[in-house]
Amino acid sequence: MMKKNLLFLLFIAPNFSALAQGNVLQPGNPVSEKFSVERLRRIDNLIEQNIDSGYINGAVGLIARNGKIVYNKSFGIADVEQKKLMNNDAIFRIASQTKAITSVAVMMLFEEGKFLLDDPISKYIPAFAHPKVLDQYNEKDTTYTTIPAKREITIRDLLTHTSGIEYAQIGSPKMNAIYTKASIPGGFVSQKIVLADVMNKLGKMPLLHQPGERWTYGLNVDVLGYLVEKVSGKSLDQFFKERIFDPLGMKDTYFYIPTAKQGRLVTVYTPDKQQHLIKWNAATFPQIDVDYPKVAGTYFSGGAGLSSTIKDYAIFLQMMLNEGVYNGQRLLARHTVELMTENQIGDLYINSDKDKFGLGFGIITKNSSAKLGMSEGSFDWGGFYGTLYWVDTKEHLVCLLFIQNWPLPHNAIQDKFRALVYQALTD
Repeated sequence: MMKKNLLFLLFIAPNFSALAQGNVLQPGNPVSEKFSVERLRRIDNLIEQNIDSGYINGAVGLIARNGKIVYNKSFGIADVEQKKLMNNDAIFRIASQTKAITSVAVMMLFEEGKFLLDDPISKYIPAFAHPKVLDQYNEKDTTYTTIPAKREITIRDLLTHTSGIEYAQIGSPKMNAIYTKASIPGGFVSQKIVLADVMNKLGKMPLLHQPGERWTYGLNVDVLGYLVEKVSGKSLDQFFKERIFDPLGMKDTYFYIPTAKQGRLVTVYTPDKQQHLIKWNAATFPQIDVDYPKVAGTYFSGGAGLSSTIKDYAIFLQMMLNEGVYNGQRLLARHTVELMTENQIGDLYINSDKDKFGLGFGIITKNSSAKLGMSEGSFDWGGFYGTLYWVDTKEHLVCLLFIQNWPLPHNAIQDKFRALVYQALTD
């Protein structure tokens, strides 16, 4: 009997070890992971057709299943003028994909008992005390009146984008004007300013609507980045490096890219009036300087500031798929990951497909699942410059497509990529 028990323990020990470590991304065999090699080539065709048609200049795609990378390819050109080919280790501005990382940082501190999710943010950042909601707005001179908010903004409101804070630069015309007048940026910052000063100004700005009333995409996660700084006593870039990037082995993710790696940053392209791609210039989107990752910056935008490689971000997502652990490093408890990736906005929804939002992630509902095949409950988001990701927990998938275009091409390359991932599964 002892021999049988010993053999049993020896047999299951590697499985226990794998569970404790979490799946680590490594090259895999598509066939072993139930992918059709022939059907995966349809993704190649999709991206190459977009390049040949002049919609994009280049892209990188990555698909992993069960921690095995079954697809990781680069296409086209990273910089036309310099004739630089796209590589798998190219660095992209991931913009709003920063939000998921900041949200993980917040939840790490939540796990340490530093705060509760329904605490008012003013408890930690007093500038947000006694919030006011926009009432009347005068377009001619950007003056406005306000009414008192019915309640304080909570940390949960910020994590779910239900606070009433909107976006600067890319939000509604009236809030853009109000924020511009107060010198509040949207997150792509080259100037020598610091997060504390901007967030304290933001705390005095009017809300677009009552807290909890509806879902509005905004500067919420920049506020949370400042919360991380206040509670941890570290700058956001330092917290990310020490608590997330170094433990996970994310060696190419930065707010401001070191000089030695700046040559790997992909150029951003935009269509001109004839729909020909040209390099982003000062007239493309006033007030946004796309060279912000190359400066020695001081503004750590928790909502939009990071640049990264597709492999680095895939590691971060694999940690989430592993329920908070990667390569023996546990960042979050399983229950916390569940909390972050379930509906946290009740009957509200974020788009016409009635998708939901968790704590830092969009949540795919039945409507989106029926359109493209992603499993209900998958979590996802993307970035302003054309990056995209999702995690399908039912199919054990981590999927990413990185482009540097604004706006994105009109032929729905992202949705087609989603569909082509699922048509390539064989099980």
